[in-house]
Amino acid sequence: MLRGSKVGLRARHEDDIPVLRAELYDDVVNASRAEGGPWRPITPGSKDPRLVGDEQNQANVPFSVVELEGGTLVGAANLWGIDNHNRSAHIGLGLLPACRGKGYGTDVVAVLCHYGFIVRGLQRLQIETLSDNTAMLRSAERNGFVREGVLRSSAWVMGEFLDEVLLGLLAQEWKPDSQG
Repeated sequence: MLRGSKVGLRARHEDDIPVLRAELYDDVVNASRAEGGPWRPITPGSKDPRLVGDEQNQANVPFSVVELEGGTLVGAANLWGIDNHNRSAHIGLGLLPACRGKGYGTDVVAVLCHYGFIVRGLQRLQIETLSDNTAMLRSAERNGFVREGVLRSSAWVMGEFLDEVLLGLLAQEWKPDSQG
């Protein structure tokens, strides 16, 4: 398990899947804002690619996020779009509704940076998030990510186009203790 100050990132367990599905992906609005594609229902018991790790897909590393104290599941995180040639990847995370606003997001981003830069030897990490996702923007910036641009009207979410913010962080800019 990778450890932060509040959370740990570990492999996805079978019993995490129903909780993550019910709390993150069955919520149409939340899933629509997070996915970058249209929401669709997933048949119970099916192998939902968003939740079930694919050992053959080396470009995506899914984690379950747990509280260090007690081991309670608080969300999901992943390093995705891993490009070993250009040594870059994207960061994604989702916290269960009851676990938001507790500083877990900032800690998750910090642990994903450690994994990307130290464990994987990447040069660049990137985050794309909706421009009104203040929690993710704050978590990214507290970890040293820089706003690199706005992708105007790039996300179709629940009947309207929304802007996305592109943030980046380079290995030489990253400071492991840069959390706010």
